Amino acid sequence: MKQRNRRKQSNKLILVLLLLIIILSVILIVKQQDKKETVDTSKEPQKNTVTENQPSEPEEKTTSMSLVMVGDNLIHESVYMDAKRHANGNGYDFRPMITRIKEKVQNYDVAYYNQETILGGTELNLSGYPTFNSPYEAGDYMIDAGFNLVSTATNHALDKGERGILYSRKYWDKQNDVLVAGTYSSKEQRDEIQIKEKNGITYTMLNYTYGTNGSKVPSGKDYLINVWPTDLSINDPKKDTKYQAYKERVKQDIAKVRNKVDVLIVAMHCGVEYKPTASSYQKDEAEFLASEGVDIVIGTHPHVIEPVEWIDDTIVFYSLGNFISSQYRDDNYNKLIGLMSSLTITKTTNEEESTIKIDKIENELLYTSYKNEQDRRDIQVIPFSHPDIAKYLPKYESIYERYKNVVQSYDENMYVVPVYGE
Repeated sequence: MKQRNRRKQSNKLILVLLLLIIILSVILIVKQQDKKETVDTSKEPQKNTVTENQPSEPEEKTTSMSLVMVGDNLIHESVYMDAKRHANGNGYDFRPMITRIKEKVQNYDVAYYNQETILGGTELNLSGYPTFNSPYEAGDYMIDAGFNLVSTATNHALDKGERGILYSRKYWDKQNDVLVAGTYSSKEQRDEIQIKEKNGITYTMLNYTYGTNGSKVPSGKDYLINVWPTDLSINDPKKDTKYQAYKERVKQDIAKVRNKVDVLIVAMHCGVEYKPTASSYQKDEAEFLASEGVDIVIGTHPHVIEPVEWIDDTIVFYSLGNFISSQYRDDNYNKLIGLMSSLTITKTTNEEESTIKIDKIENELLYTSYKNEQDRRDIQVIPFSHPDIAKYLPKYESIYERYKNVVQSYDENMYVVPVYGE
């Protein structure tokens, strides 16, 4: 019995010890948990206190706008007669000429081209070289393709005198979504600040031509066309007093709009025809415009491609060449090779300021094809990256290399879109 009782007592003692161990373990666990919660809780207010006392970082917003550019819409008689054939007796249909271009252009927010010839319509009698007048449909098909930024100050703008500009401007004034610069119907229209906006980025364009082929602007009506006169016989812009004097007018135009827009474009109709290098006047203009804070300089008039380069923060396209024309071929096809250039404009904004960045510059070669020198029909504009280029231009690879070198002659890093198949 004693022995059994001893075992019973021993068993009770063990049970008591186990119970104490369990109770102590529970107490320790609870204390540890309380300690963790105390630490976590103490950290949280400190974090909130720091956030409340420190100024928050300003929010940064980024948006972008894409721009594509082509050169001269040069409507020779053979071009509008080809459009007449496409229309089957119902006006003029230019759209089949640029189907391959339209599919590219519509990917961009803003699309520029130079309307080389006036759009006076049939009321002024259509005509080709040397004094042009084109059907209104020559503008319709470009707008239909997505072009919405147009320069009209060219050496052919006065081919039909004041009436030509007024008729052409009447057409453009109906195109509400298109920014047109260079020719105007009144001083008030010329002085008006035109501002467009896309994706939160504002922009405008100024446009000037070197001359008007000897046609005089009517007395007291300088507003009809922006002429920045150049005397190419002088060959030294610093000695051309009229040219230098007009810089003050351009400077005033720039000052009036520079701080009102994010992006300022200037379209310059100037240069020596058919030369693949920029003239001394083009160089001087570009340097002057860059010094005045212009963002993009677009050159037209030489009818051939010229180089592309940066001058400080200004991107300069000295000449985009022809877009559509039926000028004669030569061994190098130079008047039938144009440039379609594009870029991206990025705007970064915070509470204090906004900045503009221009990059992603691409230059794509275009070929304007027609059947033969006699009738020049079946006009087609074909990008060198399109598979049809081999069909329309068998020498496309060597031609591509030639004009790639022209584009890069001032900047070897300027990007040229590879030819089809590369």
